[in-house]
Amino acid sequence: MNGTNAAIAMDARPRLPRGVRLVHNEAQGGWLLLAPERVFKADAIAAEVVKRCTGEATFAAIVDDLAKSYSAPRERVLADVTALLRGLADKRLLEL
Repeated sequence: MNGTNAAIAMDARPRLPRGVRLVHNEAQGGWLLLAPERVFKADAIAAEVVKRCTGEATFAAIVDDLAKSYSAPRERVLADVTALLRGLADKRLLEL
C-alpha cells in the first residue's frame, strides 16, 4: 500500500536511513535534509517532525508528542504527520 494517505503502523519507529541527515544551515535559509546527491529544504514544522524520527520513538509517540507540544488536535496531527512521513519515505528519505 503506497501513497501519501496510506496508514503507518502505530508501532513503527521512523528513522532517517543511513546517509540521510537533517541539518540547519543559515546560508540556505533553514533546515535541510541531506541525502546522497540530493538536498531537500524542510520547513520548521517538517524539521520538528523529522527530529523526532530517531528510530527510538514509535509513530504513535511522535504524534502524541507533537499534538501535546503544539496544543493541536491529535487527529489533525496524525493526518499531517502521516502525509509528511509517507512523502519522505516515498523519496527514500525516511524508513518506516
